[in-house]
Amino acid sequence: MKILTLNTHAWAEEDQLNKISQLADFINTHQFDVISMQEVNQSIEESPLSAEHLQHFISTDPEAVIKKDNYAHVLLTQLTDTYYWTWVPTHIGFSKYDEGLAILSRTPITASFEEYVSHMRDYSNYRTRKIVGIQTAVEGEATWFVNGHYNWWDDEQEPFKGQWELTESKLAPYLNQPLFIMGDFNNVAEVRGEGYDHIVSQGWNDLYTTAEQKDDGATVVKAIAGWADNKRDLRIDYIFSKHAVQAKSSTVVLNGKNGPVVSDHYGVAVEI
Repeated sequence: MKILTLNTHAWAEEDQLNKISQLADFINTHQFDVISMQEVNQSIEESPLSAEHLQHFISTDPEAVIKKDNYAHVLLTQLTDTYYWTWVPTHIGFSKYDEGLAILSRTPITASFEEYVSHMRDYSNYRTRKIVGIQTAVEGEATWFVNGHYNWWDDEQEPFKGQWELTESKLAPYLNQPLFIMGDFNNVAEVRGEGYDHIVSQGWNDLYTTAEQKDDGATVVKAIAGWADNKRDLRIDYIFSKHAVQAKSSTVVLNGKNGPVVSDHYGVAVEI
């Protein structure tokens, strides 16, 4: 099984249409089974997609409207394989987008959910956060894949620890089956006593640490939004499992070495 997670920085990138095509080519080449994407944006003012374009879309929010320029939809039109998918809006991004989370699966989605993991529920505030999850079959076994994009450890209004405690409580009903959670956690692996250590202390397994083959794992290597003063390489994008998993490999991708750079984050590809 191949999993990809990527913060896409959707529609905030220069030459965005070309970068979507590059990402599509990368996915077509590597044939990922599950793809988790954050900052998957669509223009608030764009018109909705028709039902005929949403045949493989699974809704977790009956009020969510998928617009014609939804980044995930535009990407899907360039993929050679059929992917089942879901997308949920979380808050307004860059003042003009519905910003959300998307998951794509090569196998049919059999169940799905979304949950707030922030105490804040203000759609106009970027601190409002959700997770979205899908269930699909992996070698005949029902498995959950969850996608999240979290706040920083020391955020004054919505610190990470509180969001992770909510995440734990929301995921509890699904832990009777294998479950992976992935995304942009905005907590650096090398910083002790903060978000990364807190997650691991709760019994979550970082697939990077158990991988037989791996690189340095860094997914942010410059100053970006949210890390404006950054001057070092950061590992903040992860794939965790609640059960013991021995990954064959964990590779930073879409970094100019393993695939083109398509976002301000690099992606993480794990093969199990």
